[in-house]
Amino acid sequence: MPTVIGHHDITKGAKHWLDSPKRKELFGSIGVTNIRTFVDPQNPTRVAIMMDVPDMDALAKVMQSQAAQDAMDYDGVVPESVVILVES
Repeated sequence: MPTVIGHHDITKGAKHWLDSPKRKELFGSIGVTNIRTFVDPQNPTRVAIMMDVPDMDALAKVMQSQAAQDAMDYDGVVPESVVILVES
């Protein structure tokens, strides 16, 4: 099971992003576990998540879904800033 890191910018503040239940709801629905959150201490509008992903195809599919768009909107994620890195 690969570990994946996703980093991106946010617009609604680190506290709002950290407190949001949306990432666990979205990624939990496809079996993602061990979700950890990170905030850049020098620029709290830059954040990241690290998670264990059992099915990369399911992740790719969910990231293209309306549910993902809704979660990103709620969390204040800047979609064009999303970068996903996969453990190799």
